[in-house]
Amino acid sequence: MNSRKTAHSILLATVILTLLGAIPPRAHALTVENVTFADSIQAGPATLPLHNAALLRYLKFIKAYVAALYLPEGVKPDKVLSDVPKRLELHYLVSIKGPDFGKGAEPTLQRNQTPAEMAQLRARIDRINAIYKDVKPGDRYALTYLPGRGTELALNGTPLTVIEGADFAAAYFGIWLGKTSIDDKLKRDLLKGR
Repeated sequence: MNSRKTAHSILLATVILTLLGAIPPRAHALTVENVTFADSIQAGPATLPLHNAALLRYLKFIKAYVAALYLPEGVKPDKVLSDVPKRLELHYLVSIKGPDFGKGAEPTLQRNQTPAEMAQLRARIDRINAIYKDVKPGDRYALTYLPGRGTELALNGTPLTVIEGADFAAAYFGIWLGKTSIDDKLKRDLLKGR
């Protein structure tokens, strides 16, 4: 009886260890302001590691959102707006009305583009602005760019639209990562890596 119990225990332990080995280890996540981002994400065929995450403060004291930047390995900060896969996730800590996203982005877009470039982008900017929905604390927008496909806007994991063009992606990601960004500290923190 004792040897039967021992054999059963060994079998049970073997099954448990086998199952544990079949479960992939949990990715090393990054947490900023109690907001957690996965160590990497799958964007179409590309696996994008988390480059960094950082807090955006509005008027220096309002915690507006935490942003996370995902980039392929080896992409240098000065190449972030080039035609490479990328994702920017924005986890909101405050409520924002849908129409306010376009109003907030417009000044930065205009500072980073020439009038001719803005004219080329205008219809696509208007399309994405029309899609934005109200957010409340805990909601998360994701912008994911894949070369040849375009920039997908998703809310809480649900895709809302895809806007074509590497030029659009460079301009739109430039709101946060361009020469004149919406917030210099956020840009520096995202681009420095972790």
